[in-house]
Order: sequence, then structure tokens, then C-alpha cells
Amino acid sequence: MFNGIIFNQGIVKKINKRSKGIDLFIKSKIKLSSKDLGSSISCDGVCLTLISTKKKNLEFYLSNETINRSKFRRIKVGDEINLEQSLKYGKRISGHICQGHVDTVAKIDKILNKDKAQIISFKINKLYKKNLIEKASILINGVSLTISRVTNNGFEIWVIPHTLKLTNLKNLKRNDLVNVEIDILSKYIKKFINEKN
Repeated sequence: MFNGIIFNQGIVKKINKRSKGIDLFIKSKIKLSSKDLGSSISCDGVCLTLISTKKKNLEFYLSNETINRSKFRRIKVGDEINLEQSLKYGKRISGHICQGHVDTVAKIDKILNKDKAQIISFKINKLYKKNLIEKASILINGVSLTISRVTNNGFEIWVIPHTLKLTNLKNLKRNDLVNVEIDILSKYIKKFINEKN
């Protein structure tokens, strides 16, 4: 479990392609040691297992299922990745409960600058759009945000200057893909209601 509050980032240093996945190497100043091997790390919102850590290089394995559901299908060396360690019992939750189970990707449709903040519009597959609720939480590249408006093709979010400063959302441009995890409560409630009807 994660809460979508980002304090650490990393840079993709190496990608080893396999027949059924990839090995991903991310360099970061996040404080991890051999004791953390096997733990879950949110990488741009995707829950990945830490395989090794050498000289601040973190190694993860991504299966084809993860690659196909996320923006990692277009991952390249030099990409900036938002990182979050899993929650510890008793830790303050400033964002919302996130699993790191990415539902899909969304495409940037438009970015508007409003003073120091940004309004970002996304296009999303209609299969997932039906689960979006105005003012509900949503996870974008591992960042906990609020849906300000549901649109015909997707949704909008406001990103404040502090969030832009600490995350890779500041690098987004039109037509970029982002990882999306829809609020788990929205999904479960909708599934429960549909099964009742």
C-alpha cells in the first residue's frame, strides 16, 4: 500500500529486455539497503519488487502484464521516475490509499498554466472513464491527486506548484502517457452496486 505522496525520484539508467519482461535499473538517492530487498516500491505508481541495490542503482523486474498495462511500454534511459516506499503501520496518510496496481494509461490532451499551477486534461479509454468521479482521488504516475472535472473524453486535474516541484509531472507535455490507478473505493463500490442490480 502507498499514499501517493512523492519525496523521491530516480533516473532510468539501464533497461535489459527479456522475452517476457524487462529488468529496469533506476538510480536514486532514496535510502535503501540490502535489508529492503524484496520490498515494494511504487515506481511512477506501479508497485514493483526491489531485486537489488548497488551504488544507488535500484533493480526491478517488470513482467509483460505490467508493461502492457502501464506507460513502461515506452520506457527509455533518462526517464525520470517518481518513487515511494510502501506505507508503514502508523504512518500519516496525506494522500489516499493506493495499491500500485495500475489500471491503464491516459494521454495528455492539454496543459494550461494558471499562475504557478497547472490544469492538465487527460484522455482515457471509456471503459475506465465510467469509474471516474468528480472530486474523487486518482493516482497519476504515483502522485495522489483529485479529479477536478470529468470531461467528455476523460478528466482534468489541478497540480499545485509544490507537487510540480517534487514530481515528474512538471515534465509532462501533450500526448505523453501517464500511469493511472483509479481510486480503489470508487471501483469497489461500483462493482458492488452492479452486482446488486
